Amino acid sequence: MTAPIRSRLLDFVEPEPGPPGGEPAQDGSRPRRSALLDLAESAPPPPPAADGRPGPRPGVPPYHTPVCVPAHPRSVAGTGSGGRPARVPFIMVELFEHPTQGTVAFAFTSPAKLAAALGEAQPWVAGSLGPLAEEMDGRGVLVLLDPRVTPGEPNWRPEDLAALAREVRR
Repeated sequence: MTAPIRSRLLDFVEPEPGPPGGEPAQDGSRPRRSALLDLAESAPPPPPAADGRPGPRPGVPPYHTPVCVPAHPRSVAGTGSGGRPARVPFIMVELFEHPTQGTVAFAFTSPAKLAAALGEAQPWVAGSLGPLAEEMDGRGVLVLLDPRVTPGEPNWRPEDLAALAREVRR
């Protein structure tokens, strides 16, 4: 397979509206934009915390900031309805070893930043920064936002994704 691996999130985007004159782009296609960004931009700012906690400090992203998190599907053997064997799916967030911070989770503010850091074949999920940070903090794991990663061999290659797809389809 020679086509590049891409996130399935792109399957759920709508074409960007054209210019006011309704002229299509020169090549007949329009760039696509994720509906996730539309939701993030149209959401009202969060109200102050009811428990009196202060809002984010300057330079700290708001709690509901959408992020792309390196993750992939997994499943375990379980029992379905009627006592039949079944696979129980779940998503596993990938953790990384940092030279000074120990075990960390990465979060990226765009799919392009994730691909630039970890490679085009890196699977990921979209989520919110706040819940991710709270869950990871409960496990003693620091979340790094848009980390700089030393260039090298990517974590995931297209053949790794093909193997994962075969495993998930079992």
